[in-house]
Amino acid sequence: MNQQIAEHQLQFRIQLSATRRGARLARLLATEQLRSWGLPFESPAQVISELAANATSHGRVRGRDFRLVLTSDADTLRIEVTDARGDRIPVLQEPGARESGYGLILVASLADRWGTRRGPFPCKTVWAEFDLPMWN
Repeated sequence: MNQQIAEHQLQFRIQLSATRRGARLARLLATEQLRSWGLPFESPAQVISELAANATSHGRVRGRDFRLVLTSDADTLRIEVTDARGDRIPVLQEPGARESGYGLILVASLADRWGTRRGPFPCKTVWAEFDLPMWN
């Protein structure tokens, strides 16, 4: 285990434009940050990509950005994506129910936990957590 992580909580936060380019940049920057912390990044990168894409397509408000926050301690990696559409809370869809909505199925299958949090108004945050001890 990376000794730096065991000693204190690490945090990375960035605000990006709510565009496809912003979503792509979120994944690239987060992957490099996780790599620099010595953490596995393949599954978290897929979750970050999906949450950022959702923020730019379903949570977009013209002129408003979205925020990506990564925090990690010795036990947990937490990913949070906050967008400006608190009125649009994502719901996990059953397979075959709709043409869209499959991204959260991916998030649910890769992450150990995920959920949403309203606020501060008018925003919402979609988060996912990965347990780290299993990766040591």
